Amino acid sequence: MKYFLQCLLLPLLCLLALGLSGSAEMARAQSDSPSPDRTQPGSGVAEDARETSAATRVTVQSVGNPQDSSTLVIGSGDEVEVTVYGAPDLSRHTRVGSDGNISLPLVGQIRIVGLTSDQAQQAISDQLRKRNIVNDPQVSVFVKEYTNGEISVAGEVAKPGVFSALGPHRLLDVLEAAGGLTEKAASTITISHLGTDQLTTIHLPNDAAEMAHNNIELRPGDTVVVPKAEIVYVLGEVNKPGGYALNSSGGVTVLQVVSAAGGPTRLAAISGAKMVRRTPTGLKEIPVPLKELLRAKVGDIQVEAGDVLYIPSSRVKSALNAGALLSSAGTAAIYRIP
Repeated sequence: MKYFLQCLLLPLLCLLALGLSGSAEMARAQSDSPSPDRTQPGSGVAEDARETSAATRVTVQSVGNPQDSSTLVIGSGDEVEVTVYGAPDLSRHTRVGSDGNISLPLVGQIRIVGLTSDQAQQAISDQLRKRNIVNDPQVSVFVKEYTNGEISVAGEVAKPGVFSALGPHRLLDVLEAAGGLTEKAASTITISHLGTDQLTTIHLPNDAAEMAHNNIELRPGDTVVVPKAEIVYVLGEVNKPGGYALNSSGGVTVLQVVSAAGGPTRLAAISGAKMVRRTPTGLKEIPVPLKELLRAKVGDIQVEAGDVLYIPSSRVKSALNAGALLSSAGTAAIYRIP
């Protein structure tokens, strides 16, 4: 019986040993084979990881650029409160120097001018970690006072003045705070920036989408200047007499301003049309062949800023002289040429 059991168990043990050996060889082969997730160029997992890493770097660079930030930046003279949690000896209440730096214990000078609060916190944390002062620093930077936290608005607005930059400070927000543009405002606005000679010119179009695109963010210390538009006047027998603010292109002709004014009335004596222009030698009256212009028999005539185009009435024997026309122009309503 014992011999019989030995004969039965011996083949089973051999089969078991062969199975274990095969499993070990297969495991070694799998471990030695290159992993597609780690080494194969076409691996979706590896590619996704690399793309995610690259996207993260781009995002960090974009956020780290003060010019792209939508928050206020720190300037010279600003009052800041720097708190290093767990290290009160490193905390400071100070002002940013004229060189753009603040001084912190054990760290020395750190430049924070031009940075947002978040970026200043990161800059201080990096220095504390780099100098082995604090292993895992938790830093807070609070700007208690922006010395240049105001935006000035001058020119053709209802209420010129100085406005806080701590609230909404996009261009249209500030113009609204200034009461909006006057009827004589130009469609082009100039913005000067504190500490630089660079000027920004913004066009205010009629298109809402383009207007939203041009609604730039202003910075503390900026000055917005709204100049007076160049205006030509159309008086007399037209359907909508008044002054017409030239558009940004500036080039306007007699027929264009007459068209904007609704054209001559039925009482117009178009053969007596004339234009009054200021010259270095005084006022000059220029005959305007409006009848021929309307019939396209002569070339159109260019008008200049300040010109007064006058179309008399056929019922009035004596037309207004140049001086009277200029006086009338001073009280005329203002419109815009599309």
